[in-house]
Amino acid sequence: MKLNEIKDNEGSSKNRKRVGRGIGSGKGKTGGRGVKGQKARSGVAINGFEGGQMPIYRRLPKRGFNNIFAADYVEVSLGRIQAAIDAGKLDAKATVDAAALKAAGVIRREKDGVRVLSDGELKAKVTIVAAGASKPAAEKIEKAGGSLQLLAQPAAAE
Repeated sequence: MKLNEIKDNEGSSKNRKRVGRGIGSGKGKTGGRGVKGQKARSGVAINGFEGGQMPIYRRLPKRGFNNIFAADYVEVSLGRIQAAIDAGKLDAKATVDAAALKAAGVIRREKDGVRVLSDGELKAKVTIVAAGASKPAAEKIEKAGGSLQLLAQPAAAE
């Protein structure tokens, strides 16, 4: 196969409709916009308008709220940590904290801290310093002979 022999599959791309190009084209005169009225003019987008009926976003009740003060943790599984150790990106003898995980490319950014989750198996004996961990994750770390240190959380603003 050569570059000049490459072509699209049959029917994969259509030619665009050229509207408003004479009545013989079948899409001339009004160009598929019907006759007169607000929607026949340019620059009209009436999103969410339901013809005077109460719109759905006003008929439905408001629900829930988003706490802007909630801590946003980066979640890391034990399997992901073990994979990084196996790949030689993390040193099992050094403490594994947010900075080490970031340097190893396991996490992209630290956010409000790292929370360790129990997915996967941990074989290495590591010391993990994190903002939080699930109970099963803590048990797996202890079972592998490692230790878990949780960072003190700042008191909630009252």
